[in-house]
Amino acid sequence: MNVNILFFATLKERAGTETMAMELADHANVADLKTALSEHIPALEASLPTALVSVNREFAFPTDPLPPDAEVAIFPPVSGGQEPPTIVKVHTGPLSIDELTTGIVGATTGAVCVFSGIVRARTTRVEAHQQPRDTEQLHYEAYVPMAEEKMQQVAGEIRARWPEVAGIIIVQRIGVLTPGTPTVLIACAGAHRDSGVFAAAQYGIDRLKEIVPVWKKEIGPEETAWVQGQYQPTREDHGPPKSALAENIP
Repeated sequence: MNVNILFFATLKERAGTETMAMELADHANVADLKTALSEHIPALEASLPTALVSVNREFAFPTDPLPPDAEVAIFPPVSGGQEPPTIVKVHTGPLSIDELTTGIVGATTGAVCVFSGIVRARTTRVEAHQQPRDTEQLHYEAYVPMAEEKMQQVAGEIRARWPEVAGIIIVQRIGVLTPGTPTVLIACAGAHRDSGVFAAAQYGIDRLKEIVPVWKKEIGPEETAWVQGQYQPTREDHGPPKSALAENIP
């Protein structure tokens, strides 16, 4: 089916056009449209998680179906107040620090602290008294819907501890990755370097390793093994009600 898309404000600038037609599968919904747009126009990818969507001039939400020949508008939150941007997702493609951080940098941003995990070619686990071993590939797997909800929870915990942190990015890549490839990105933005961005980024990766359901299999020339953590969540690790999360997950 065909839909007609209108872009406004920053989305229009990044798309490089005011309007375009796009063909989608029958029964596609708003989430499918955002996915298709991020693949068709990579410059929009960082903005789409927080972008608002209307269908035939009514606000629409991720699971809402798109009727054929619908007029779809995509735009940033309207003027008159803006929540600090939060980008969370499980991703299958390459991670671009520049593209992602564009989505959390605003007029008052003076510092962004970024942590990026990288696939190691050689691994030594001192605490397990293991000999170094070579890694040819890492296979990352995630329980995607729960992982993205828990990433939102981690972002909320960061804001509660470091109120001066504005933009937050938590992105985990999945699939088969080779040494030297970024696997996870945590970025925290603030007005200056003393706004808590360093500690917040470290907290973000530490907390992700505790409660976000992502696993990795190390594939080497001599052995293949899943890496299992030790942390056992408690009831204190429960996040906000799902109704509250649904308001924030794009």
